[in-house]
This record gives sequence, C-alpha cells and structure tokens, in this order.
Amino acid sequence: MSDTANRAAIRRLPIWSGPIEIAPLSGGLSNANFVVEDAGRRRVVRLGADLPFHHVFRDRETAVARAAHAAGLSPAVLHAEPGITVFEFVECTACTAADVAANWAEIVPLIRRCHGEVARHLVGPAPIFWVFHVIRDYAATLSAAGHRLVRELPRYLAVSDLLEAAQVPLPIVFGHHDLLPANILRGADRYWLVDWEYGGFGTPLFDLANLAGNAGFGRDAEIALLGAYFGDDLDPALLKAFDAMKAASLLREAMWSMVSEIHLDAPGADYVAYTAENLARFERALGQFEETIR
Repeated sequence: MSDTANRAAIRRLPIWSGPIEIAPLSGGLSNANFVVEDAGRRRVVRLGADLPFHHVFRDRETAVARAAHAAGLSPAVLHAEPGITVFEFVECTACTAADVAANWAEIVPLIRRCHGEVARHLVGPAPIFWVFHVIRDYAATLSAAGHRLVRELPRYLAVSDLLEAAQVPLPIVFGHHDLLPANILRGADRYWLVDWEYGGFGTPLFDLANLAGNAGFGRDAEIALLGAYFGDDLDPALLKAFDAMKAASLLREAMWSMVSEIHLDAPGADYVAYTAENLARFERALGQFEETIR
C-alpha cells in the first residue's frame, strides 16, 4: 500500500482513544512500520500482507510474537487484524553489526531462551524453518520467473546439497531465523528480539550461524559463540556444520533478495544491491567452509 493508504488504515483501527500522530519507522524491507502517539502513549504499528513466496503468513507471525512476549523476549502484541499488528513501544535502538559483534555474549541468553521457552507459549499450528528447503523453493520461484541470475541456480542448489549433507544431529528447538542486527533491539538495561516472520521449529545452529554471518564475526568470535552455547569442547563435525550453515544462511538471504526483486517494492529498498552484498558474503563463507573439507 502507499504511505497514504497505510496511514488511513492505521487511523481506522478501533483501539485509539482520540486523535493520533503517526511517524514512519525506517528500515523495513518487506513491511511498513510506524510509531503512533495516542493520548501521550506510543505504539508501534506494523503493516504487511502475507508473502507466500517468502513463506510468511501474518497469522503465524502474530502467534509467534505473542509467544515470544510471553517468554520475555519481545514487546507485547496489543492488537492484531489481517495485515496490521500493533505492538507495545519500548525505548530502544536497533543494533548494528558492530553492536552485535561487540556484545554477542549478552545476546546469547536471549537465543537460549528463544530456543527453550517460546514453544511452551505457542498456540496454533507449529511453523517449521529448514533453510535448505527454503533455498530449493526460492530456486523454483526464481526459475519460473526467469530471474536475471537463473543460470546460477544449478550451482546454488548443488552447493546447498553439499552444505545440508554437512549438518549434524541436534535437538529441535524453536528459532527466530532472522537475526539481522536490526532485529535485535537494545534498551537501557536489556535486549529484545523482534520481527518473528520466520520463527519456527528448526536447528539451533541456524540462529547461531545467522547471527555470526549477518554481523561479520571473525573466527575467534565464532568459536567463542559456539562455546558459549554448546560448551567449550567443540566437536570438529559441529564446527564444519556451523561453517556450512553460515554459508547456507547467507545464500538464503541473497535468494530472499532475488525473490524480493521480483515481488516486492518497499520504499527505499535496493534489492539488487542487497542481493550483490549477500552473494559476496556467501562466497566468502563458502570459501571458509571449503577450507574445512580439504
């Protein structure tokens, strides 16, 4: 929807006590977000339709966001209807990659709590996230659309199969699966996790690899991250699986952007540039993984 239509939809919500003031929140690549002031109270309003090409369904996202709040990880959902969700406003700033790299030890407890507690509060169908399925489905979407990089798809699929084969058995947990720095908010005395579009059951290794890959961790930080989560006695097979998962995470992010080139048009978003950025990061991560199997 246009900005005018978004603002009109917000004003029509039945929850306001009187006249409201609406200000945009920047940064959304697939949603429109606003801060609304109503009688001296601020709320965050998120507008977004279902995105089946990205496996995003807003009713599931809302259910997961409610569970995440119950687990103490995310602001409260105050109102939800098709295409619009209203959240409690919390004083915070979105993290940068440098913030995450410097303060990851304070973020790991949130990831642990996500993995251990969100599912206890979830009501309704259980979402699942398996990055290798997502890559295969994205490839099918891109092939059908004749995307400009369609000739690269056979290689991406072959690499994905190799990365999937490197995975090791781990407990199934409930993960966030989109740990971009901007989805981690820093308040005065705590961190929050937001944007639960891809929340679902999966492997704990994805969130760890996703966090490290998106924030550009060096090798020492990656080892420390894995040690903080799994313990210091790290199996070489686990390290190999982590390197593979990091490459898969970055390939998925690049293919997310390729699909978005076709289907999305968020104001200010440069999907072609985002594709190029993440493909470059994927190739570096793939090179690191290939070093481990030589």
